Amino acid sequence: MLPNEVYDKLKNEFGDDILSINQEPNYEPFINVNANNLLDIMLFLRDEKGLEYDYLSCLSGMDYKENLGIVYHLFSVKSSDRIIIKVEVPKESPDVPTLEKVWLTADWHEREAYDMYGINFVGHHNLIRILSPYDWEGYPLRKDYKGPEEYHGIKVPY
Repeated sequence: MLPNEVYDKLKNEFGDDILSINQEPNYEPFINVNANNLLDIMLFLRDEKGLEYDYLSCLSGMDYKENLGIVYHLFSVKSSDRIIIKVEVPKESPDVPTLEKVWLTADWHEREAYDMYGINFVGHHNLIRILSPYDWEGYPLRKDYKGPEEYHGIKVPY
């Protein structure tokens, strides 16, 4: 199914929660959705006949300066179709529902986005740091991150 057809199906089902589609040349098409209804949208993408995006191949955090974003790369094993879904959340309250019960692969991907960007995946069963030490302060991939000069008395190299 073509990305614009997926967009039309989503828009028909979820209305204003489906914000836009980007189909610029030289970019992979993606659909922007509202984070408030993300779980229902993703369940629809997984379960709806003809869509059946049964594999979350990648989840990435993003820092857009004013907001944080999450980019989901979905794949349908049945049809070999791919689609990218993007959401944005404010830095002050970067809450988005976990998708680990929709796709198990979301588990570690969400932990990485939490660790590096501070995105709070609400309902995640074990949302703890995965790359940084548990007591690390701040989120290293945020554009406004200032790294510490020392960590437990050890100089942090730059």
